Amino acid sequence: MTTLRDIKTGQTVSIKKINGQGATKHRIMEMGITKNAEVKIRKVAPLGDPIEVTVRGYELSIRKADAELIEVEVI
Repeated sequence: MTTLRDIKTGQTVSIKKINGQGATKHRIMEMGITKNAEVKIRKVAPLGDPIEVTVRGYELSIRKADAELIEVEVI
């Protein structure tokens, strides 16, 4: 499955599954990244970390390591 890290700038995706355990999964969900939420990739830093996304109407920066835990489907 495709992860959030694999998505190119400007694409919009739907969250399908959040992998990970305990505190990491909980932190990602507290940021508003939940199943079926739409996320748009706004920018990727020059070295690839962090990734800036728009989710639920606000901008959010997420680490590459966390982005790898989020399975998505391109809309």
